[in-house]
Amino acid sequence: MIAETVCSAVSAAGLGIAAVTAYRKRFLTATRIAAYSLVPIGLVMTGVVEWLADTAFSPTAWAGFGVLGVAWLLFATTRAVERRRGGTRKERRAAAKEAAGREPVAPTDSAPSLGQATRPAPQPANRPRGQSASEDFSDIEAILKKHGI
Repeated sequence: MIAETVCSAVSAAGLGIAAVTAYRKRFLTATRIAAYSLVPIGLVMTGVVEWLADTAFSPTAWAGFGVLGVAWLLFATTRAVERRRGGTRKERRAAAKEAAGREPVAPTDSAPSLGQATRPAPQPANRPRGQSASEDFSDIEAILKKHGI
């Protein structure tokens, strides 16, 4: 009963704030505030608040949450151990049999199939013979000074 009253008061206050915000011509923000303020009254009307209040004061419900937590913890632990070991026992045996049947790979067999060194590396653009890298930067500096940068 108290929870429903509090939720109704929060919704009414939120709608009041939304009205003031809309009066200030901030309609998008007012709409968002109105949406948030309608959530508590919607939860009351659907019965979620009553269910939560009954659950919060029920020792059986808390014991159920504890059991669910233990189940989740056991599940997470077994998954972590399984990942660390590399799968199930059947998967590990199959992987060991497969690894035993493989032949060693020659170093040339592991080269990429696209032809790694068939094309020469691209050469940078050629500069005039008398011009060095510092002269290139002096040209850039002159352009920047010309534009006041």
